[in-house]
Amino acid sequence: MRSPEGAWRWLLAKEWRELIASRAWWVLLFAIGPLVGVSFIGAVRTYAELSGLNGAAAGVGEAFSPLVGVWAPTFSACELAAAFLLPFVVIRVVSGDRQSGALKLELQHPTSSFARMTAKATVLLAAWMIASAPPIVAIVLWRAYGGSLYPPELATVFAGHGLNAALTIGLAAATAAIAEHPSTAAILTLTVTVGTWIVNFIAAVQGGNWERAAGYTPTAMVAEFQHGLIRLDVVIVASTLAFLGLAIAAVWTRIGVPVRRRSYESMIAASLAAAVTMGSTFASASWDLSENRANSFSRSDEVALKQIREPLRIEAHLAPEDPRRVDLERHALSRLRRTLPKLQVEYVAKTSTGLFEQTAAHYGEIWYELGGRRAMSRTTTADGVLETIFALAGVTPPPQVEGDVFRGHPLAVPPRGAATIFYGIWPALVVAGAFFVHRRHS
Repeated sequence: MRSPEGAWRWLLAKEWRELIASRAWWVLLFAIGPLVGVSFIGAVRTYAELSGLNGAAAGVGEAFSPLVGVWAPTFSACELAAAFLLPFVVIRVVSGDRQSGALKLELQHPTSSFARMTAKATVLLAAWMIASAPPIVAIVLWRAYGGSLYPPELATVFAGHGLNAALTIGLAAATAAIAEHPSTAAILTLTVTVGTWIVNFIAAVQGGNWERAAGYTPTAMVAEFQHGLIRLDVVIVASTLAFLGLAIAAVWTRIGVPVRRRSYESMIAASLAAAVTMGSTFASASWDLSENRANSFSRSDEVALKQIREPLRIEAHLAPEDPRRVDLERHALSRLRRTLPKLQVEYVAKTSTGLFEQTAAHYGEIWYELGGRRAMSRTTTADGVLETIFALAGVTPPPQVEGDVFRGHPLAVPPRGAATIFYGIWPALVVAGAFFVHRRHS
Protein backbone atom coordinates (compact mmCIF):
# COMPACT_ATOMS: atom_id res chain seq x y z
CA MET A 1 0.00 0.00 0.00
CA ARG A 2 2.86 2.40 -0.66
CA SER A 3 1.04 4.23 -3.44
CA PRO A 4 -2.44 5.79 -3.18
CA GLU A 5 -3.60 3.54 -6.03
CA GLY A 6 -2.43 0.46 -4.17
CA ALA A 7 -4.14 1.58 -0.98
CA TRP A 8 -7.36 2.26 -2.89
CA ARG A 9 -7.35 -1.17 -4.52
CA TRP A 10 -6.68 -2.77 -1.15
CA LEU A 11 -9.61 -0.88 0.38
CA LEU A 12 -11.97 -1.93 -2.40
CA ALA A 13 -10.92 -5.58 -2.10
CA LYS A 14 -11.28 -5.48 1.67
CA GLU A 15 -14.75 -3.87 1.53
CA TRP A 16 -15.86 -6.35 -1.10
CA ARG A 17 -14.84 -9.25 1.13
CA GLU A 18 -16.74 -7.65 3.99
CA LEU A 19 -19.80 -7.30 1.80
CA ILE A 20 -20.01 -10.86 0.51
CA ALA A 21 -19.33 -12.20 3.99
CA SER A 22 -22.36 -10.40 5.46
CA ARG A 23 -25.65 -12.24 5.82
CA ALA A 24 -27.59 -9.02 5.18
CA TRP A 25 -26.24 -8.87 1.62
CA TRP A 26 -27.39 -12.39 0.83
CA VAL A 27 -30.79 -11.78 2.41
CA LEU A 28 -31.20 -8.74 0.15
CA LEU A 29 -30.29 -10.80 -2.91
CA PHE A 30 -32.58 -13.66 -1.87
CA ALA A 31 -35.60 -11.45 -1.18
CA ILE A 32 -35.44 -9.04 -4.11
CA GLY A 33 -36.04 -11.80 -6.68
CA PRO A 34 -39.47 -12.88 -5.34
CA LEU A 35 -40.36 -9.23 -4.63
CA VAL A 36 -39.74 -8.28 -8.25
CA GLY A 37 -41.46 -11.47 -9.36
CA VAL A 38 -44.69 -10.71 -7.50
CA SER A 39 -44.81 -7.18 -8.91
CA PHE A 40 -43.88 -8.19 -12.46
CA ILE A 41 -46.27 -11.14 -12.69
CA GLY A 42 -49.18 -9.10 -11.34
CA ALA A 43 -48.42 -6.20 -13.68
CA VAL A 44 -48.14 -8.39 -16.78
CA ARG A 45 -51.39 -10.19 -15.97
CA THR A 46 -53.25 -6.91 -15.54
CA TYR A 47 -51.68 -5.53 -18.72
CA ALA A 48 -52.67 -8.66 -20.63
CA GLU A 49 -56.26 -8.51 -19.40
CA LEU A 50 -56.54 -4.87 -20.44
CA SER A 51 -55.21 -5.93 -23.82
CA GLY A 52 -58.01 -8.46 -24.25
CA LEU A 53 -56.61 -11.67 -22.74
CA ASN A 54 -59.23 -14.37 -21.98
CA GLY A 55 -61.96 -12.37 -23.64
CA ALA A 56 -61.62 -9.28 -21.45
CA ALA A 57 -62.54 -5.96 -23.01
CA ALA A 58 -59.46 -4.25 -24.44
CA GLY A 59 -58.45 -0.84 -23.10
CA VAL A 60 -57.29 2.10 -25.17
CA GLY A 61 -54.49 4.65 -25.43
CA GLU A 62 -52.29 5.21 -22.41
CA ALA A 63 -53.58 2.04 -20.75
CA PHE A 64 -51.08 0.27 -22.98
CA SER A 65 -47.99 2.16 -21.87
CA PRO A 66 -45.46 -0.40 -20.56
CA LEU A 67 -43.85 2.31 -18.43
CA VAL A 68 -46.96 2.83 -16.32
CA GLY A 69 -48.52 -0.60 -16.74
CA VAL A 70 -45.46 -2.82 -16.22
CA TRP A 71 -42.26 -1.05 -15.21
CA ALA A 72 -43.60 1.29 -12.53
CA PRO A 73 -45.13 -1.58 -10.50
CA THR A 74 -42.25 -3.94 -11.23
CA PHE A 75 -39.58 -1.51 -10.04
CA SER A 76 -41.63 -0.64 -6.96
CA ALA A 77 -40.08 -3.79 -5.48
CA CYS A 78 -36.70 -2.06 -5.73
CA GLU A 79 -38.09 0.86 -3.74
CA LEU A 80 -39.17 -1.53 -0.97
CA ALA A 81 -35.80 -3.26 -1.01
CA ALA A 82 -33.98 0.07 -0.80
CA ALA A 83 -36.12 1.20 2.14
CA PHE A 84 -36.17 -1.97 4.25
CA LEU A 85 -33.29 -4.24 3.17
CA LEU A 86 -30.45 -2.12 1.79
CA PRO A 87 -29.98 -0.13 5.05
CA PHE A 88 -28.99 -3.31 6.90
CA VAL A 89 -26.35 -4.07 4.27
CA VAL A 90 -24.96 -0.54 4.55
CA ILE A 91 -24.95 -0.62 8.35
CA ARG A 92 -23.17 -3.97 8.33
CA VAL A 93 -20.43 -2.68 6.00
CA VAL A 94 -19.95 0.67 7.74
CA SER A 95 -20.19 -0.42 11.38
CA GLY A 96 -18.49 -3.79 10.92
CA ASP A 97 -14.99 -2.33 11.30
CA ARG A 98 -15.91 -0.61 14.55
CA GLN A 99 -17.52 -3.74 15.98
CA SER A 100 -14.54 -5.94 15.08
CA GLY A 101 -11.90 -3.41 16.14
CA ALA A 102 -10.45 -3.22 12.62
CA LEU A 103 -11.26 0.49 12.44
CA LYS A 104 -8.58 1.29 15.02
CA LEU A 105 -5.99 -0.47 12.87
CA GLU A 106 -7.16 1.33 9.72
CA LEU A 107 -6.92 4.72 11.44
CA GLN A 108 -3.21 4.12 11.93
CA HIS A 109 -2.77 4.20 8.15
CA PRO A 110 -2.46 7.65 6.49
CA THR A 111 -5.42 6.94 4.18
CA SER A 112 -8.08 9.56 4.85
CA SER A 113 -11.47 8.72 6.28
CA PHE A 114 -13.09 10.18 3.17
CA ALA A 115 -11.17 7.72 0.98
CA ARG A 116 -12.27 4.83 3.18
CA MET A 117 -15.90 5.94 3.05
CA THR A 118 -15.70 6.42 -0.72
CA ALA A 119 -14.46 2.85 -1.06
CA LYS A 120 -17.38 1.60 1.03
CA ALA A 121 -19.86 3.64 -1.01
CA THR A 122 -18.39 2.33 -4.28
CA VAL A 123 -18.75 -1.28 -3.15
CA LEU A 124 -22.28 -0.66 -1.88
CA LEU A 125 -23.35 0.92 -5.17
CA ALA A 126 -21.89 -2.08 -6.99
CA ALA A 127 -23.85 -4.31 -4.63
CA TRP A 128 -27.05 -2.46 -5.54
CA MET A 129 -26.32 -2.87 -9.24
CA ILE A 130 -26.01 -6.63 -8.70
CA ALA A 131 -29.26 -6.61 -6.72
CA SER A 132 -30.89 -4.91 -9.72
CA ALA A 133 -30.47 -8.09 -11.78
CA PRO A 134 -34.09 -9.30 -11.23
CA PRO A 135 -35.59 -6.22 -12.94
CA ILE A 136 -33.22 -6.86 -15.85
CA VAL A 137 -34.50 -10.44 -15.98
CA ALA A 138 -38.04 -9.02 -16.06
CA ILE A 139 -37.09 -6.83 -19.02
CA VAL A 140 -35.68 -9.84 -20.88
CA LEU A 141 -38.87 -11.82 -20.18
CA TRP A 142 -41.06 -8.95 -21.35
CA ARG A 143 -39.11 -8.73 -24.58
CA ALA A 144 -39.40 -12.50 -25.02
CA TYR A 145 -43.18 -12.19 -24.68
CA GLY A 146 -43.10 -9.73 -27.57
CA GLY A 147 -43.47 -6.61 -25.44
CA SER A 148 -42.35 -3.17 -26.58
CA LEU A 149 -39.32 -1.48 -25.02
CA TYR A 150 -38.44 2.21 -25.03
CA PRO A 151 -34.82 2.52 -23.77
CA PRO A 152 -34.94 6.21 -22.64
CA GLU A 153 -37.79 5.64 -20.20
CA LEU A 154 -36.25 2.41 -18.90
CA ALA A 155 -32.94 4.19 -18.35
CA THR A 156 -34.83 6.89 -16.44
CA VAL A 157 -36.43 4.32 -14.14
CA PHE A 158 -33.06 2.68 -13.47
CA ALA A 159 -31.48 6.08 -12.78
CA GLY A 160 -34.24 7.01 -10.34
CA HIS A 161 -33.86 3.85 -8.30
CA GLY A 162 -30.09 4.17 -8.40
CA LEU A 163 -30.38 7.68 -7.00
CA ASN A 164 -32.78 6.42 -4.34
CA ALA A 165 -30.28 3.71 -3.41
CA ALA A 166 -27.53 6.33 -3.14
CA LEU A 167 -29.76 8.31 -0.75
CA THR A 168 -30.29 5.20 1.36
CA ILE A 169 -26.56 4.46 1.39
CA GLY A 170 -25.76 8.00 2.52
CA LEU A 171 -28.39 7.99 5.26
CA ALA A 172 -27.56 4.53 6.60
CA ALA A 173 -23.82 5.22 6.47
CA ALA A 174 -24.28 8.39 8.53
CA THR A 175 -26.41 6.69 11.19
CA ALA A 176 -24.06 3.69 11.33
CA ALA A 177 -21.07 5.97 11.89
CA ILE A 178 -22.78 8.10 14.54
CA ALA A 179 -24.52 5.33 16.51
CA GLU A 180 -22.58 3.07 18.84
CA HIS A 181 -24.53 -0.05 17.91
CA PRO A 182 -25.92 -1.32 14.56
CA SER A 183 -29.42 -1.79 15.99
CA THR A 184 -29.51 1.89 16.97
CA ALA A 185 -28.42 2.85 13.49
CA ALA A 186 -31.19 0.70 11.99
CA ILE A 187 -33.80 2.40 14.18
CA LEU A 188 -32.51 5.85 13.27
CA THR A 189 -32.58 5.01 9.54
CA LEU A 190 -36.11 3.65 9.75
CA THR A 191 -37.19 6.74 11.71
CA VAL A 192 -35.98 9.05 8.94
CA THR A 193 -37.69 6.88 6.31
CA VAL A 194 -40.99 6.95 8.17
CA GLY A 195 -40.51 10.69 8.68
CA THR A 196 -40.49 11.25 4.92
CA TRP A 197 -43.75 9.32 4.64
CA ILE A 198 -45.26 11.53 7.32
CA VAL A 199 -44.21 14.59 5.32
CA ASN A 200 -46.03 13.17 2.29
CA PHE A 201 -49.12 12.54 4.40
CA ILE A 202 -49.13 16.05 5.87
CA ALA A 203 -48.59 17.49 2.39
CA ALA A 204 -51.66 15.66 1.10
CA VAL A 205 -53.73 17.18 3.92
CA GLN A 206 -52.25 20.64 4.39
CA GLY A 207 -50.73 21.49 1.00
CA GLY A 208 -48.72 24.72 0.77
CA ASN A 209 -45.09 24.54 1.88
CA TRP A 210 -45.56 20.97 3.00
CA GLU A 211 -46.54 20.03 -0.54
CA ARG A 212 -43.42 21.67 -1.96
CA ALA A 213 -41.21 19.93 0.61
CA ALA A 214 -42.84 16.56 -0.13
CA GLY A 215 -41.77 16.91 -3.75
CA TYR A 216 -38.18 16.20 -2.66
CA THR A 217 -38.86 13.08 -0.58
CA PRO A 218 -37.59 9.74 -1.92
CA THR A 219 -41.14 8.49 -2.54
CA ALA A 220 -42.04 11.49 -4.71
CA MET A 221 -38.67 11.40 -6.47
CA VAL A 222 -39.00 7.72 -7.38
CA ALA A 223 -42.58 8.25 -8.57
CA GLU A 224 -41.46 10.93 -11.02
CA PHE A 225 -38.62 8.80 -12.38
CA GLN A 226 -40.98 5.85 -12.75
CA HIS A 227 -43.16 8.04 -14.96
CA GLY A 228 -40.22 9.04 -17.14
CA LEU A 229 -39.65 12.52 -15.70
CA ILE A 230 -36.23 13.87 -14.67
CA ARG A 231 -36.13 17.16 -12.75
CA LEU A 232 -32.79 18.87 -12.33
CA ASP A 233 -33.64 20.29 -8.90
CA VAL A 234 -34.62 16.86 -7.57
CA VAL A 235 -31.40 15.31 -8.90
CA ILE A 236 -29.29 18.04 -7.26
CA VAL A 237 -31.09 17.74 -3.91
CA ALA A 238 -30.89 13.94 -3.83
CA SER A 239 -27.22 13.90 -4.83
CA THR A 240 -26.38 16.56 -2.26
CA LEU A 241 -28.10 14.66 0.55
CA ALA A 242 -26.35 11.42 -0.47
CA PHE A 243 -22.95 13.13 -0.39
CA LEU A 244 -23.85 14.79 2.91
CA GLY A 245 -24.55 11.40 4.47
CA LEU A 246 -21.22 10.01 3.29
CA ALA A 247 -19.39 13.13 4.48
CA ILE A 248 -20.94 12.86 7.95
CA ALA A 249 -20.09 9.16 8.02
CA ALA A 250 -16.47 9.95 7.13
CA VAL A 251 -16.29 12.55 9.89
CA TRP A 252 -17.71 10.27 12.58
CA THR A 253 -15.56 7.26 11.72
CA ARG A 254 -12.58 9.22 13.05
CA ILE A 255 -13.16 7.88 16.54
CA GLY A 256 -9.96 9.45 17.87
CA VAL A 257 -11.21 12.97 17.17
CA PRO A 258 -13.18 14.70 19.98
CA VAL A 259 -16.98 14.51 19.65
CA ARG A 260 -17.28 18.29 19.80
CA ARG A 261 -15.04 18.74 16.78
CA ARG A 262 -16.86 16.04 14.81
CA SER A 263 -20.19 17.70 15.64
CA TYR A 264 -18.84 21.05 14.49
CA GLU A 265 -17.58 19.61 11.19
CA SER A 266 -20.91 17.83 10.64
CA MET A 267 -22.81 21.10 11.12
CA ILE A 268 -20.55 22.81 8.58
CA ALA A 269 -21.23 20.03 6.05
CA ALA A 270 -24.98 20.23 6.74
CA SER A 271 -24.92 24.02 6.28
CA LEU A 272 -23.18 23.71 2.92
CA ALA A 273 -25.66 21.04 1.84
CA ALA A 274 -28.57 23.26 2.92
CA ALA A 275 -27.19 26.12 0.85
CA VAL A 276 -26.89 23.90 -2.23
CA THR A 277 -30.39 22.54 -1.63
CA MET A 278 -31.88 26.01 -1.39
CA GLY A 279 -30.07 27.09 -4.52
CA SER A 280 -31.26 24.04 -6.45
CA THR A 281 -34.90 25.15 -6.09
CA PHE A 282 -34.16 27.75 -8.78
CA ALA A 283 -33.16 25.03 -11.26
CA SER A 284 -36.25 24.61 -13.39
CA ALA A 285 -34.90 22.32 -16.12
CA SER A 286 -36.66 19.00 -16.60
CA TRP A 287 -36.85 16.26 -19.19
CA ASP A 288 -39.82 14.07 -20.09
CA LEU A 289 -38.36 10.82 -21.45
CA SER A 290 -41.58 8.81 -21.43
CA GLU A 291 -42.66 7.45 -24.78
CA ASN A 292 -46.25 8.68 -24.38
CA ARG A 293 -45.16 12.11 -23.06
CA ALA A 294 -47.19 11.49 -19.91
CA ASN A 295 -45.65 14.51 -18.18
CA SER A 296 -46.07 16.98 -21.03
CA PHE A 297 -48.65 18.53 -23.28
CA SER A 298 -48.60 17.66 -26.96
CA ARG A 299 -45.80 19.26 -28.94
CA SER A 300 -48.22 21.51 -30.82
CA ASP A 301 -49.78 22.72 -27.54
CA GLU A 302 -46.33 23.45 -26.10
CA VAL A 303 -45.42 25.51 -29.17
CA ALA A 304 -48.60 27.53 -28.74
CA LEU A 305 -48.04 28.00 -24.99
CA LYS A 306 -44.53 29.32 -25.57
CA GLN A 307 -46.06 32.23 -27.50
CA ILE A 308 -47.34 33.54 -24.15
CA ARG A 309 -44.73 35.97 -22.79
CA GLU A 310 -46.67 37.51 -19.89
CA PRO A 311 -46.81 35.99 -16.40
CA LEU A 312 -49.79 33.71 -15.85
CA ARG A 313 -51.41 33.57 -12.42
CA ILE A 314 -53.86 30.83 -11.44
CA GLU A 315 -55.96 30.91 -8.29
CA ALA A 316 -57.75 27.63 -7.57
CA HIS A 317 -60.40 27.49 -4.83
CA LEU A 318 -59.89 23.82 -4.03
CA ALA A 319 -58.95 22.07 -0.78
CA PRO A 320 -55.84 19.83 -0.59
CA GLU A 321 -57.85 16.60 -0.36
CA ASP A 322 -60.36 17.50 -3.06
CA PRO A 323 -60.02 14.98 -5.94
CA ARG A 324 -60.51 17.83 -8.41
CA ARG A 325 -57.37 19.50 -7.10
CA VAL A 326 -55.42 16.27 -7.57
CA ASP A 327 -56.64 16.04 -11.17
CA LEU A 328 -55.87 19.69 -11.83
CA GLU A 329 -52.34 19.39 -10.43
CA ARG A 330 -51.46 16.07 -12.02
CA HIS A 331 -52.89 16.51 -15.50
CA ALA A 332 -52.57 20.26 -16.09
CA LEU A 333 -50.58 22.40 -13.65
CA SER A 334 -47.58 20.08 -13.34
CA ARG A 335 -47.25 20.22 -17.12
CA LEU A 336 -47.79 23.96 -17.24
CA ARG A 337 -44.95 24.54 -14.77
CA ARG A 338 -42.58 22.78 -17.16
CA THR A 339 -43.74 24.89 -20.10
CA LEU A 340 -44.39 28.34 -18.60
CA PRO A 341 -41.60 29.42 -16.22
CA LYS A 342 -43.55 32.57 -15.21
CA LEU A 343 -46.51 30.57 -13.91
CA GLN A 344 -47.81 31.36 -10.41
CA VAL A 345 -50.31 29.03 -8.75
CA GLU A 346 -52.17 29.74 -5.54
CA TYR A 347 -54.65 27.41 -3.85
CA VAL A 348 -57.35 28.95 -1.66
CA ALA A 349 -59.31 26.86 0.86
CA LYS A 350 -60.52 27.18 4.45
CA THR A 351 -60.48 23.43 5.20
CA SER A 352 -58.32 20.47 4.20
CA THR A 353 -61.11 18.34 2.70
CA GLY A 354 -63.41 20.99 1.22
CA LEU A 355 -66.38 18.88 2.31
CA PHE A 356 -68.10 21.76 4.10
CA GLU A 357 -67.10 24.40 1.56
CA GLN A 358 -69.16 23.03 -1.33
CA THR A 359 -71.94 25.55 -0.68
CA ALA A 360 -69.53 28.50 -0.58
CA ALA A 361 -69.98 31.05 -3.34
CA HIS A 362 -66.58 30.67 -4.97
CA TYR A 363 -65.47 27.16 -4.01
CA GLY A 364 -64.46 25.12 -7.06
CA GLU A 365 -63.67 28.17 -9.15
CA ILE A 366 -60.33 28.42 -10.97
CA TRP A 367 -59.37 31.98 -11.86
CA TYR A 368 -56.83 32.78 -14.57
CA GLU A 369 -55.11 36.17 -14.81
CA LEU A 370 -52.90 37.14 -17.74
CA GLY A 371 -51.85 40.67 -18.66
CA GLY A 372 -54.63 42.25 -16.60
CA ARG A 373 -57.29 40.02 -18.12
CA ARG A 374 -59.20 37.51 -15.97
CA ALA A 375 -61.24 34.44 -16.74
CA MET A 376 -62.92 31.81 -14.60
CA SER A 377 -63.49 28.13 -15.19
CA ARG A 378 -64.40 25.10 -13.11
CA THR A 379 -62.94 22.41 -15.34
CA THR A 380 -59.84 20.55 -14.12
CA THR A 381 -59.00 18.61 -17.27
CA ALA A 382 -55.90 19.43 -19.29
CA ASP A 383 -57.97 20.30 -22.37
CA GLY A 384 -60.25 22.60 -20.36
CA VAL A 385 -57.31 24.42 -18.76
CA LEU A 386 -55.58 24.91 -22.12
CA GLU A 387 -58.79 26.17 -23.71
CA THR A 388 -59.18 28.83 -21.01
CA ILE A 389 -55.54 29.93 -21.24
CA PHE A 390 -55.55 30.16 -25.04
CA ALA A 391 -58.77 32.19 -24.99
CA LEU A 392 -57.35 34.55 -22.35
CA ALA A 393 -54.09 34.99 -24.26
CA GLY A 394 -55.74 35.40 -27.64
CA VAL A 395 -53.82 32.43 -29.03
CA THR A 396 -55.46 30.17 -31.59
CA PRO A 397 -55.57 26.59 -30.28
CA PRO A 398 -53.39 24.38 -32.49
CA PRO A 399 -55.01 21.55 -34.40
CA GLN A 400 -54.40 18.07 -33.09
CA VAL A 401 -51.58 16.34 -34.93
CA GLU A 402 -52.05 12.64 -35.58
CA GLY A 403 -48.45 11.86 -34.65
CA ASP A 404 -48.91 13.41 -31.19
CA VAL A 405 -51.49 10.79 -30.16
CA PHE A 406 -49.99 7.83 -28.30
CA ARG A 407 -51.65 4.62 -29.48
CA GLY A 408 -50.10 2.32 -26.90
CA HIS A 409 -48.59 -1.16 -27.14
CA PRO A 410 -51.18 -3.81 -26.22
CA LEU A 411 -49.89 -7.27 -25.39
CA ALA A 412 -52.33 -10.05 -24.45
CA VAL A 413 -49.73 -12.56 -23.25
CA PRO A 414 -49.60 -14.15 -19.76
CA PRO A 415 -46.31 -14.11 -17.77
CA ARG A 416 -45.16 -17.58 -18.79
CA GLY A 417 -42.13 -18.92 -16.93
CA ALA A 418 -41.78 -15.88 -14.68
CA ALA A 419 -42.86 -17.68 -11.51
CA THR A 420 -40.30 -20.44 -12.08
CA ILE A 421 -37.48 -17.95 -12.54
CA PHE A 422 -38.29 -15.54 -9.70
CA TYR A 423 -39.62 -18.01 -7.14
CA GLY A 424 -37.39 -20.98 -7.92
CA ILE A 425 -34.28 -20.40 -9.99
CA TRP A 426 -33.29 -17.03 -8.49
CA PRO A 427 -33.52 -18.09 -4.81
CA ALA A 428 -31.69 -21.34 -5.61
CA LEU A 429 -28.85 -19.46 -7.30
CA VAL A 430 -28.54 -17.06 -4.36
CA VAL A 431 -28.49 -19.89 -1.81
CA ALA A 432 -25.89 -21.77 -3.86
CA GLY A 433 -23.78 -18.61 -4.18
CA ALA A 434 -23.97 -17.90 -0.44
CA PHE A 435 -23.02 -21.51 0.39
CA PHE A 436 -20.07 -21.41 -2.01
CA VAL A 437 -18.75 -18.07 -0.74
CA HIS A 438 -19.04 -18.92 2.95
CA ARG A 439 -17.50 -22.32 2.43
CA ARG A 440 -14.61 -20.76 0.55
CA HIS A 441 -13.96 -18.20 3.28
CA SER A 442 -14.48 -20.57 6.21
